[in-house]
Amino acid sequence: MMISLSLFKKLAVAVAALFVFYAITDMASVDADAHVQPVAINQNHLIDIPSMPLMSYSEAGLVGSEQFIEKTVTVKKGQTLSGIFTDLGLSQALLLKIAHFNEDSKKLVKVMPGNELHFTFTPSGALTQLKYQASVFEELIIHNDMDQLSTEIIAHDKQIRLVNAEGIITNSLFGAGKAAGLTDGMVMQLANIFSWDIDFVLEIRSGDSFSLIYEKIYKNGDYLTEGKILAASFTNQGTTYEAVFYEGEEGDGSYYASDGRAMKKAFLRAPLNFSYISSSFNPKRMHPITKRVKAHRGVDYRAPTGTPVFAAGAGRVTHAAYNKYNGNYVFIQHPNGIITKYLHFSKKAVKKGQRVKQGQTIGYVGSTGLSEAPHLHYEFIYNGVHRNPRTVSLPKSKPLPDDVMPEFLAYSNPLLSQLKDLKLNLVASQ
Repeated sequence: MMISLSLFKKLAVAVAALFVFYAITDMASVDADAHVQPVAINQNHLIDIPSMPLMSYSEAGLVGSEQFIEKTVTVKKGQTLSGIFTDLGLSQALLLKIAHFNEDSKKLVKVMPGNELHFTFTPSGALTQLKYQASVFEELIIHNDMDQLSTEIIAHDKQIRLVNAEGIITNSLFGAGKAAGLTDGMVMQLANIFSWDIDFVLEIRSGDSFSLIYEKIYKNGDYLTEGKILAASFTNQGTTYEAVFYEGEEGDGSYYASDGRAMKKAFLRAPLNFSYISSSFNPKRMHPITKRVKAHRGVDYRAPTGTPVFAAGAGRVTHAAYNKYNGNYVFIQHPNGIITKYLHFSKKAVKKGQRVKQGQTIGYVGSTGLSEAPHLHYEFIYNGVHRNPRTVSLPKSKPLPDDVMPEFLAYSNPLLSQLKDLKLNLVASQ
């Protein structure tokens, strides 16, 4: 068979290339001083080697294997997202783009001190990914691929287990709560439910008892935190109060008594967390400074300076001023002819004409004006007559609508029945 000269040359080049490859490979394992015998090429056994393009570094994966840079920032008090982006060399334009990209990315602007932000950068400093724990069970991931943003939410598995606890008070509510396996936070949650009916500072007695059914929340199978109380019972000085958490169709959620009335009344019995009552309602009290008999038409609650004072009920601020007798003071007009007065603030937190909600902070305990020590002087006036804030009958809240009651009772009765069983077991154990 005759082979053309051009084809022979091509075959020869291919074989030569193969020879060089094997020669280099063999030399790599041979001592540098050894003598290498040349390899003879038998032209009767030529090998057809297909041509292949040379591979670039990027195609070989060297660029693809570049090391990304991970940085974690724990947000400090007073630190802002703008400042964090600047510190990391990221532009404010990128921050604005992320913050306004979609509803998911807007969650990033709600970062609080203690939150962690996880940034991923290329070696050149370009942001490729940002992770943020948007909530207990949601992780927000923001991707930045060639300046094209995208977001994803990773939802972690959540489990809720119902547990119950019961206890009898011997020395204190917190002591009884601890003995029942409750945290201080859960005890406070229990007290808040019944705070419109029971004065937990002055009215708690040895022998009072409680029982409750509450949530324990787990994340991916691991215990995370306590949830809300679903049902609770508290017996104070022989009177038993019951409450059930009910969301209803609107899903707002609140606590209701067994008859469907909200546990939350129109007014707080005491508008602050106080240490003790230093002076009660007394029409013939001897004033400790002027030494003159003058009616004390309110209650003095002793508390440290700076203790927040809350609006006892919703209404409008009619006075927010200062004089030498009242010090810093606030008066609030409520519906149904009720006025509440708050005196001796160290600082006011509302202005005249402002509308306030029940529980809103309106000032802070102080000792301004005619006052011997830090305290709140609180007055309750109904149709122009001063009433004792500790004993006056507070307006009742409205019950659930009639059309909702069947559903509420079907939900609440099993829980309340379980609470009664817990109470019976507690009494039997004693």
